[in-house]
Amino acid sequence: MEACSVARIMSLGHLGLRILPKLLTLSLGGSHRRFRKDQPLMETEIVVENYSPELPVDVLMDIFALLEIPDFIRAGSVCSAWRSAYTILRSQLEQYKRPQTPCLYTSESVGDNVACLYSLAEKRVYNITLPDPPIRSRHLIGSSHGWLVTADDKSELHLLNSITGQQIALPPVITIDHVDPILDNAGANIEFKLWDDSDVTIHALDKLRDSLYFKAFVFPDLSTGSYIVVLILLPDRQLLFARVGDYKWTLLPPGSDYQQCIHMDGLLYAFTRTGGIDAFDLTGPTFTRNIIADEMENYIDGTDGWLYVVQTPCGNLLQVCREIKVTKELFIVTEKILVYKTDMEAKKLVKMNGLCDHVLFLGHGQSQCLSAEEYPQLKANCVYFTDDETAVSEYKNKRRDIGILNLENHGPEEFISQLWCNWPNPIWIAPNLTRMNMRFYK
Repeated sequence: MEACSVARIMSLGHLGLRILPKLLTLSLGGSHRRFRKDQPLMETEIVVENYSPELPVDVLMDIFALLEIPDFIRAGSVCSAWRSAYTILRSQLEQYKRPQTPCLYTSESVGDNVACLYSLAEKRVYNITLPDPPIRSRHLIGSSHGWLVTADDKSELHLLNSITGQQIALPPVITIDHVDPILDNAGANIEFKLWDDSDVTIHALDKLRDSLYFKAFVFPDLSTGSYIVVLILLPDRQLLFARVGDYKWTLLPPGSDYQQCIHMDGLLYAFTRTGGIDAFDLTGPTFTRNIIADEMENYIDGTDGWLYVVQTPCGNLLQVCREIKVTKELFIVTEKILVYKTDMEAKKLVKMNGLCDHVLFLGHGQSQCLSAEEYPQLKANCVYFTDDETAVSEYKNKRRDIGILNLENHGPEEFISQLWCNWPNPIWIAPNLTRMNMRFYK
């Protein structure tokens, strides 16, 4: 009978955030429960009195592994038995692999160190306090695998986990080949010198990031169990990378005009604006550029919009064109989204009529393609998009281009208020509880 009950509970795993109330009813039947609502994500409190456990810890762990992070954290606050299951899963995250529904990450004026996560699964906002430097003083350069890449007011880059609060300094900006510090008489860095072929420009500490960083991507590094950060730099859109713990950035072999990157089958693939595809193997002592295609047949002209590359759950590679217009108020508005399947052998793009039972997430962070069946709270054949404007200070108070677009009728839909989405530039992120042990990278 117990096995049947457990199987019934686990069969509800695809409902994600809806599981917890059912668990409370099963395991806490008749007891008094008090929930504190509208708490910050990491401070949720649940008080349970007269608890009489009915499910063993290993069964609780199996069930908790099906929860999304907000409910997973809540579950750990119910009682000692639930806390034990939660603690074991937190220490053995390989058992907790529940794919997370993307959240919209941004900030608001409740505090300089307070960030906001808008949960699509719960349709609510969580406030999270983050370490210095203040998040509202940073630019968001990219996001992947639950990590943000941020540039502070000295143009230094940090890797930040917005759920755990762990922050890791990336190699100094002056280790980038064409950046030099300008020092005062006391030896303090007061400005930067940026080299661009024969041209040299001088930038204040907080302004270099506007002219240097285009996008950043974070990819798992299977050789070390850590992560690799890849940068696309302005103005020529060249590629650099660093592993977590490296002391400097490494410039990849000559190439330019890169628009997007993706890590697939152990290789880094970089895509140019004109449809070119280059591949790099980052595992060896030297790095070579392998040209997959100089230009794809039917390549997408991204002149009037943005280009994205995303891998589907079954391994297909998509290229996506997001067509935009600029209103008379100088607001950017997404008009149409076109999806193409990439045929690497034929070196051509094949236009698709839609996504069927899949969902796309587009923005300044890593693009994602998810199965609507696994995420029932999301709308199939729709694209969830957020602003992809370059993260420069002049756009700080600009209205953002955020919404949902149905690929069947191309009808746009708003899903969140614009009032708190201006700065930092909003970005998609899939919450991640991973903490890196930096002792191995020193």
